[in-house]
Amino acid sequence: MLHVGLDLSRRRLDVCVLSDEGELVEELAAPPDAEGLRYLVEKLSCHRQPVRAVIESMTGARFVHDTLERLGWDVLIADAQRVKGLAPVACKTDRVDSRVLAVLSHRDLVPAIWLPDPRVRREREQARFRLHLVKHKSMLKHRIHSTLMTFGHPCPVTDPFGLDGRKLLDQFEIPDPWRETVDASLYLIDYLESEIAAIERELRASGADHSYVPLLLTVPGIGWVLAFTIAAEIGDVTRFPSAKKLVGYSGLCPRVRQSGDSDRRGPLSKQGPRYLRWALLEATMHALRHPAYRERYQRTKQRLGK
Repeated sequence: MLHVGLDLSRRRLDVCVLSDEGELVEELAAPPDAEGLRYLVEKLSCHRQPVRAVIESMTGARFVHDTLERLGWDVLIADAQRVKGLAPVACKTDRVDSRVLAVLSHRDLVPAIWLPDPRVRREREQARFRLHLVKHKSMLKHRIHSTLMTFGHPCPVTDPFGLDGRKLLDQFEIPDPWRETVDASLYLIDYLESEIAAIERELRASGADHSYVPLLLTVPGIGWVLAFTIAAEIGDVTRFPSAKKLVGYSGLCPRVRQSGDSDRRGPLSKQGPRYLRWALLEATMHALRHPAYRERYQRTKQRLGK
């Protein structure tokens, strides 16, 4: 078997090939596109041996993984942080990184990550793009609030973007070009809200057939959007042997620093998928107002203070 380490950058793919005995067979580079990957497979096909390739998890790694697997290679995606811990190097270049990955494959030490199937990838993209649009909508609203404060216009209504709020925004005296900015922002907010509503309809339709969503909806604080986001980010829950492993994957567990008699617990580790962490924290904020948790939350707030 040949062990191939792949280091991906914007313009090229550095490749290191080791034999099954650990000897260097070849070092080369190829374009990081479909033609370049086909060229790489054809070039190594002369050795007439099965190939196992390793690439670090990063943007574009999934494309390389899928393309090479269709061409007959066995490809693993390695956790970049764990690779750094297993093989720290003093001189870090693309060629060195590709050789490190090839050596890890040769020694069967690749910290491979779990790869979701295409269905889970599509679900994640839907939920993440909705969050992206919501973020832009919030930025536009903050910009309008800032403009109102700049020209001394306090807004007496609760929602300045509702029907009554829009009438007040039209009446406020705001000079150009700030007035043009407010009008353009309102137009974009309306457009984003229509796109977000369309995505939410798709999420509701997709979530009806999802095995996890009905269970998540029984949890106080979790609605359709959060249930779909959490289910998509977790993927296959059976890959976690225990609930403790799932908590560690989400990054909601506290940092732990232990040495001898010292045991320090810090804030959240924030390791793992940030979209899953956002959805769970958002569900927590909704659950605080639910009757099942409201009284307990008030007791905790009185005990801890600010």
